[in-house]
Amino acid sequence: MDIKPPNLWQFINIQHSKILSEVFAQCELVLLVIAIVALTGILTGVLVHRHVALVEAVTGFWSIVYTIPSLAMLVFFIGPFGLGWVPAVIALVLYGQLPIVRNTIVGLRSVEPAIMESASAMGMKRFTVLRKVQLPLAWPVIIVGMRVSCMLIFGLSAIASYVGGPGLGDYLFSGLSNLGSFNSMNQTLVGAFGITLLALIFDALFVLVKKITTAKGLRIA
Repeated sequence: MDIKPPNLWQFINIQHSKILSEVFAQCELVLLVIAIVALTGILTGVLVHRHVALVEAVTGFWSIVYTIPSLAMLVFFIGPFGLGWVPAVIALVLYGQLPIVRNTIVGLRSVEPAIMESASAMGMKRFTVLRKVQLPLAWPVIIVGMRVSCMLIFGLSAIASYVGGPGLGDYLFSGLSNLGSFNSMNQTLVGAFGITLLALIFDALFVLVKKITTAKGLRIA
């Protein structure tokens, strides 16, 4: 008598503890990476946005990094860092830089010079103008870059399971590598749907954060 594999909901019920653990690990990985990327990307954009040569050099460099195949990048870091969180975090941080750096530069450079001149005429120092005028005005563009970067990181975080990275990618690729075997389809679906659902939740949170943190006069209906 053939034993039929459980359906998807039965599989989730059986594996709920492990699945929940992987969901938390996936969220921790993405939150850690997006925090690092946001800090370094915005800081880079602030430092270079006034200098055309630096802007071209920095955006050109991150564009080249962005074109490197993700699996090759992950495997490259196995040698010096081994398997686990470290190579996954480093690779994802590198991939997530371009959207935030580019949008920070675009946002800061799009602020009208007359606005900054008015602020300077009021006695504001350059750093004060940046903090109180430029960054708030550029913020809607910057957070869009963070949103794009987050979605990119979610997609690549699944591949990070190849180097021992945490999250639902292990379910996805375990199922794909064993298609036809017992529960392989359930594993694949849990990984694929789980990562997609989490990405959509994070995307919705970014929309909410953008709405809350953007000044009313800068909101687009």
